[in-house]
Amino acid sequence: MKDETSGYYPARGRVILHVDMNAFYCSVHAAEEPDKYNGKPTAVAGSVELRRGIVVTASYEARRVGVKTGMLVGQALQKCPKLTLISPDFTLYRKYSAAFMNIAYSYTPLLQATSIDECYLDITGSSQFGTPMEIAAELQNRIRDELRLPCSVGVAPNKLLAKMASDMKKPNGISVLRIRDVPRLLWDQPCAQLFGIGNKTAAKLREMGIRTLGQLAAADEARLKARFGVMGSWLKQAANGIDHSLVEPDNEPNKSVGHTTTLPADIQDMEDIRRVMLNLSDQVCRRMRRQKLMAHTVQITIRTPDMKTITRSRALFVPTETAEDVFHEACELYQRHWLGRGPVRLLGITLQNLLPREEAAIQLDLFDYERQPQKQELNHIIDQLRDKFGENAVLTAGMLGNDPSVLIRNHKVRGTSLQRDGRRFEHEE
Repeated sequence: MKDETSGYYPARGRVILHVDMNAFYCSVHAAEEPDKYNGKPTAVAGSVELRRGIVVTASYEARRVGVKTGMLVGQALQKCPKLTLISPDFTLYRKYSAAFMNIAYSYTPLLQATSIDECYLDITGSSQFGTPMEIAAELQNRIRDELRLPCSVGVAPNKLLAKMASDMKKPNGISVLRIRDVPRLLWDQPCAQLFGIGNKTAAKLREMGIRTLGQLAAADEARLKARFGVMGSWLKQAANGIDHSLVEPDNEPNKSVGHTTTLPADIQDMEDIRRVMLNLSDQVCRRMRRQKLMAHTVQITIRTPDMKTITRSRALFVPTETAEDVFHEACELYQRHWLGRGPVRLLGITLQNLLPREEAAIQLDLFDYERQPQKQELNHIIDQLRDKFGENAVLTAGMLGNDPSVLIRNHKVRGTSLQRDGRRFEHEE
């Protein structure tokens, strides 16, 4: 252990890193095919063929001329006529995600992946590798040298400030943010700049006359709690740079399995909704069964053309692993909470409150008592056929169509940040 590092690690506090990959999807393609993409304005789009497709992410060269995430492909091409559009390849992204997290894992087992392209590290006990800044620099250099990917690293005493620090210098930045730095660096900024405060909360704070983080830090806590409940205390603490949440290693069984799909055109016809829900149900149940889990709760996600997001869920009387059950519940939730209220841009299904199949206490009624073994056997046969012949080996007519939900059976093109099941971090000596 390096004795000279002891002064950089607090006796009672923590040292947290937040690693944020820069323009991750575009950077991965530039690393794979540098002659084709490196240093050029590129964008990964959900539907390259359709000008109404959505930009998932853009390279920094494209961002400099106004291309933004969520922009329609047609709008992006107007901003940047030389923009190179790339179809997503989520198999490739997962490969690079596992690779950069394996590098990070070599410095501490206390790693919490929050999405495919970012993670927290608690390096409080990692002084043998150097000072926090030395670890951050070495980690950044290794990811650049070994994977040819850029990343930003935030160094702080807690997760909140580490996340804020990693956003300060992009791309390829390393930033330190201490609690004593918060008044000077953050208090002049609007409340929405603080990680964890969304536009709706910021709007409510403005109604209270609280516009800056400094004003929020000085606000009366009782007044905040009266408006926001227990979140009011968190808001005041966060504005003062205080965060007690722990880095939680991702070594527990999944508590949820979900998938969303952004549609190239807004839909509201129930026939179209049912097709998307059927494909989503099919794949989330397939992924859940791979982990030998069953779900107690079905949640749907709806996003409108103006980017408003709605989630609705329902607890099941008995847990399930069957797409038929999930599809029925998802359609019921949609019809009850959204049918007739307008078009949708995105749909998703998340299965929650998961239990190992062998531990699931299934109180079957008489009808299901007869059907359950047949359902499980049918699921087993379908899964075997798909494992051997591919995801399209067994389909129903209702799954066929032209929207992106049909493509989620293709592991190369499907994917969202929610897809964290099956990830493993193996530290190689």
